[in-house]
Amino acid sequence: MSKSSYETYDPYGPEAAVHTAQTLPYGLYEDTYRPAYEAEAYLVTEPVPPLPRQTTCAPQTVIPEPEPEPEPEPPAVAGGRATRRRRARSPERPDSAMRRLLPQALVVAFLAGGTTAFVAKDKAVELSVDGRQRALHTFADDVRELLAEEGVRVGAHDTVAPAPGAALTSGDAVAVRYGRPVRLTLDGRRREVWTTAHTVEGALDELGVRAEGAYLSASRSQRIGRAGLALDVRTERAVTVLADGRTRTVRTNAATVREAVEEAGIVLRGQDTTSVPPGSFPRDGQTVTVLRISGSREVREEQIPFTTERTADPSLFKGTEVVTQPGQPGLRRTTYYLRTVNGVRDKPRPEKSEVVRTPRKQVVKVGTKPRPRSVRGADHLNWRALAACESGGRPHAVDPSGTYGGLYQFDTRTWHSLGGKGRPQDASAEEQTYRAKKLYVSRGAGPWPHCGARLHR
Repeated sequence: MSKSSYETYDPYGPEAAVHTAQTLPYGLYEDTYRPAYEAEAYLVTEPVPPLPRQTTCAPQTVIPEPEPEPEPEPPAVAGGRATRRRRARSPERPDSAMRRLLPQALVVAFLAGGTTAFVAKDKAVELSVDGRQRALHTFADDVRELLAEEGVRVGAHDTVAPAPGAALTSGDAVAVRYGRPVRLTLDGRRREVWTTAHTVEGALDELGVRAEGAYLSASRSQRIGRAGLALDVRTERAVTVLADGRTRTVRTNAATVREAVEEAGIVLRGQDTTSVPPGSFPRDGQTVTVLRISGSREVREEQIPFTTERTADPSLFKGTEVVTQPGQPGLRRTTYYLRTVNGVRDKPRPEKSEVVRTPRKQVVKVGTKPRPRSVRGADHLNWRALAACESGGRPHAVDPSGTYGGLYQFDTRTWHSLGGKGRPQDASAEEQTYRAKKLYVSRGAGPWPHCGARLHR
């Protein structure tokens, strides 16, 4: 091999020194060329405490390279120079090793710091939603953020403990209880209430309802769903019943007064009732009186008075009234209910009324003609004495046969012949005296055979 070829392929030359240097043992330093995603995966999945924060880089131990064996001297060539020896490469300097380890230390420090912050924000908490518990990890700072993360929505009637604004720390327990509407009818009074209890018994305890001896429309163990429940509760009450001269006090959860009376051993028969409506709700401490009732009905007939219609008549003297249509009263038939309560009779109460006959009005004509002052030849006679003899001085007198009437006992035919209207007894006393004077002038005292002589006394 020629000299140039030897120098080119010298196994101990500078090119060969790089490949023949000593390799550091594995594990004495961290691989700075490890992919970043592998480092992160390692930090997340490996259950080891976080790496401490590194402030300085530890010096890397460098193993010195062994002294190269002396090269054998090349054989002497006659007439030529001896071949030069290649000088061995010196070991790597410490400052060069530090430059190689510095990027590796920075990556480790960055990952260690991020891991510490990640672990510090993570919190292990217990969340109970309507009795269902589960453990979870969260980065939420307070209860409100935790509920938002978990999609738990709460309303005005729901309870959250601790309060939504309370700060969260690792190990905390958060409880959410949903409100449930209850349509509560308590002792006859209805109201809408809300409860976070899951059962009827829990709701009664939460609402402070005394349930000992009470009637419940649902069993105590019945669960209350989110949609709510209608619940009827009747608590035990003391009711005093007075009946047939005796007093009884019972403890009852009856829904009506009638039921409470029956529980007291009292039977209501026929028209019997109570002092309060039998269907009303019995109150605690209430006193109820039983009313024993018997009754009958009675029909009574009553007259309906007629009305009077008066019309002016210029053919009649003033003060004269003539009945042209006599009035007739009507008739009403009424049915009364006669009730006796505990032996005492009540005032009759009308139940039904009907008109059997309608009344007929009375029509009267009233004279408007000026009255004559006198009748010549008859004014000086004693007409008062004649009237007292004939009718007792009564203008409306009628004899037993109904033929004669008035002060002077005119018959209807004579009265009409003298210009009178209607019946004489319906005319005024002045008109009757005037007609009597006219009769005397035309016929003398003859119309009064028994009393005529009194005209001259």
